[in-house]
Order: sequence, then structure tokens, then C-alpha cells
Amino acid sequence: MKPARKGTFHTTLHIPWNDLRIFLAVAESGSLSAASTRLRLTQPTVSRRVAALEAELGEQLFVRSVDGVAITSYAERLLEPARRMAEWASEVDRAAERRDATPSGLVRVTAAPGVAWDLLVPFAAALRERHPALRIELLSSVESLDLSRREADVALRLGPPTQRDVVSMVAVEVEVAPFAAAAYAKTLPKGYGFADVAWIGWAPPFEHLSPNPELARRVPGWTPAFATDDYLLMLRAAELGLGAMVLGRFRHRFAERSLVELALDMRGATRTLHLLCATGALAIPRVRVVVDALASELAKVERPARRAGR
Repeated sequence: MKPARKGTFHTTLHIPWNDLRIFLAVAESGSLSAASTRLRLTQPTVSRRVAALEAELGEQLFVRSVDGVAITSYAERLLEPARRMAEWASEVDRAAERRDATPSGLVRVTAAPGVAWDLLVPFAAALRERHPALRIELLSSVESLDLSRREADVALRLGPPTQRDVVSMVAVEVEVAPFAAAAYAKTLPKGYGFADVAWIGWAPPFEHLSPNPELARRVPGWTPAFATDDYLLMLRAAELGLGAMVLGRFRHRFAERSLVELALDMRGATRTLHLLCATGALAIPRVRVVVDALASELAKVERPARRAGR
């Protein structure tokens, strides 16, 4: 097949969906490395496939730099049609799977690291006892995966759905509060305030995430005493007495928390946890089982009495 002339579309040109999927991942993530992680391909493979697509089209799609890639004006014309194809490709997958009568196979669930560690890992273990043919793939990320394109089947997110074909099945209000090791809490002065606490927070590139902004508003010139880009490292630091971290106050039947709550009022930082799923995915038996089981768990969430604070 001859490539299209520059600036034109060849009438017989056929772009395979897999090539467009790679183009879309690179365009939306802004780098070859991020796209390769998203697609679960090696970076050389992504780079090679993009170069092959550019050769096929006879046009440059991306401008490379040390900071990543930027799409060209030609690529901008392809972006929205590629997004629509991604949505329809997901619908085809779902339609093909609806014939499954029994809940079996893989279900991808995504959530922020704290929710994934605290709730979803023990939930997956409990679910396996009731549905041994189900397999849970847990995607822990501070970034929101696209449910419409089946980057995940189910999500627990601190925010309502933003896409028209994604629905919130359950919403739970989550209060947050500072927690620390009991030994560290005993070192705080009587009548302590926010400025007296050594805080554990997010490091770049996630410094914009909660609780960093809330703490910065409460403590002039605030900076974390210990910062990391990994939730489990935050938790370990708190357990070892390096300071306090902010956690949700709701209790579920799997909760195992060794930290104690500090007497500081953070009610202004309340969030709403949503159980999200694409409407098309709800017709797949294995996805529906997971959604219904998670909805049942969230309906039983308890909110402990708040400690007297300042």
C-alpha cells in the first residue's frame, strides 16, 4: 500500500484499531513511557509502532522533546475520531461478553492507593471465598483510569462521574482526620494545634493532592516533615513515629488500623467516595457481581464518633 500524499487522505487507507489505540495513548499521556505503561507494552515497541503509523500516513503525529511529546495539528484532527473508536471498541467487547451466564474471569478494579490497600485487597480475599472463579486485578493509582474505554471495569473515586456513560452506584461521605502512632501522639504538647505536628505528605509529582493543600491552608509556610510519592511509605512512616498523616475516618469490616486519631478538627476536608462503573459493563455478570458486593460493603460503613478537638 502506498502512503498517502502529505496533507491528504488516501481513499483506500486503513488504519488498524491497535495502531490508533497506541496513537491515542501517547496523545493523551503526553509521553512514550507513560503510554507504554498504560498499554502494558515496552517503550521501544510503542515508539516503533508510532513511527510505522507516521510512515503509513505520510504525516508527523508527534513532536518529540526531553519533556515528552506534543501532538501536531495533523494529529489533532485524528484525536476525537480515535476517542470515539475507543469507546465503541469497548462497547463491542462488552456486548461479546454478555453471553457469560456465570460470574467468572477477570474484573479490573481501580482506586487511590489508600482505598486499595485498606479496603479492596481484603475485599478481594473475601470475594474469592464466595466466587472462586472470579479474578480481581487491582490497579492502585492516584490517576483516574478511563472506565468508558475499559482501562478498568470498576472504580472507587473521591468524586462523581465525569463521563455520560459512567454511573455512580453508591456514594459514601468520608470524613478525614489526622492519625499517628500512639507513641508519637504522646510526645505532642498539651493543647497542641496543627503547627505543632510533624506532617507526612505527598512529594512531587503529587504535591497537589490532598492533604497537602488543606494543611498548607491551616499552617502558614507549611512543608511536610516527611514526604513521599508512595502511600505505603507514608503509612510506614506514620507507624514508625515520623509524624501524622491524614486518613479517612470510616470503618468497614476489614479495617485494621494501628494508628490513633489526633484531636484536630479537619471536617472542612470531607470527601465523597463514589463506586463507579460504565453502564455497558454492568450487563457483564462478573462485573455486576463485584459491583453489587462492593455496594453492599460500602452500605455497612460505620463512622466512628469524633474525638473532641480544636
